[in-house]
Amino acid sequence: MADFNFITRFRAKDDFRKSYKDAKASYLNRIRWTVASFYFAMGITFASWASRIPDIKTALHLSDGELGTILFSIPMGQLLIMPFSGKLVTRFTSYRVLILSLFCYALALANVGFADRSWQLAIALFLFGMAGNVCNIAVNTQGVYTEMLFRRTIMGSFHGTWSFAGFTGALVGLGMMALKLSPLNHFLIILGLVTVVILFGYKFLIKTQEVVKKEKKKRFSKPDSVLLWLGVIGFCCMASEGVMFDWSGVYFKDIVKAPEALVVLGYTSFMIMMAGGRFLGDKIIHRFGRKKVMQISGAVISTGLFLSVFLPYIIPCTIAFLMVGLGVSTIVPTVYSLAGKNSTVPPGEALTIVSSVSFFGFLMGPPVIGYIAEISSLRVSFAVIGIFGFLIAVMASRIRAME
Repeated sequence: MADFNFITRFRAKDDFRKSYKDAKASYLNRIRWTVASFYFAMGITFASWASRIPDIKTALHLSDGELGTILFSIPMGQLLIMPFSGKLVTRFTSYRVLILSLFCYALALANVGFADRSWQLAIALFLFGMAGNVCNIAVNTQGVYTEMLFRRTIMGSFHGTWSFAGFTGALVGLGMMALKLSPLNHFLIILGLVTVVILFGYKFLIKTQEVVKKEKKKRFSKPDSVLLWLGVIGFCCMASEGVMFDWSGVYFKDIVKAPEALVVLGYTSFMIMMAGGRFLGDKIIHRFGRKKVMQISGAVISTGLFLSVFLPYIIPCTIAFLMVGLGVSTIVPTVYSLAGKNSTVPPGEALTIVSSVSFFGFLMGPPVIGYIAEISSLRVSFAVIGIFGFLIAVMASRIRAME
């Protein structure tokens, strides 16, 4: 009979670095590529859903308002599971949780394809959000462990892989639509791809068991102040990212008055520079240090946003959005890397604290932009978010962990 309990055969090791101290560089690189493949699988799963939203909206005959309400199911699922994600990773280990949550993430995507009623879609997206949040904590915990083995900054390349998966997922979505494949068939193919990644990669995930001290409960009630500051930095960065994701196209259309074919230019320039910056960011941080790179990145974000406000023309705004993409590229990977190496809180729980605070920036930034624009103008909204970059630079200069 087939053994379906392969996960239970893993042996957890408390001090995992001793187990890998004599490992060959080729084997360590295999671990790095494996962890990167899990980031890619997670990224392409989310991008596949995003690429088929218009088709699902049409198939279910949803209005813009109905779709907006249903889309809120994803952050609701994420918010519900957030308090427990880190505890699950700490209790059951990141590699076990990553294997299960990544599969559930892709399975929830397939369930989205099965939905033929609005309430079914809402439930499927709620589960999609829950699985995605747990997977996010688990995969970033593995990223932190892998970085420890290499003794240099490599977290940016993992997040760059996630961004690259976003491009790949969008292209795959276009290909699926050209072939007239339904979202269900598309999502089932992604489920198969993710399953292959898991089956070929699970053996090379880092297997370690977090040692939880007795005073853990007290620390949970009063998190390390450094983690909170890192969370606030993440909040400012992800608010800026959220604005680019949701409002860059609107800005180019309504403020820049770009031709219809060039409306996506702002978003595309932002995404390309963010992905490229993440792949190059590790080398830059290794040369100049986290603090200096973080300070410069914050200033670049603000400069880019203010440039788009004061020079709302197609060429300056394209340059401005490139600057914002470059600025945000290294911040979240750096924040996650520092959080995972915190000496007082297990990596999974530290990442949960930081990502929870950061996520509110991504969730609240775009609506705040809309409210401010309603009262004043979209240019004023971008100017307000532009202040966040300078806040990042100031806060980074005050955190000793950056040094």
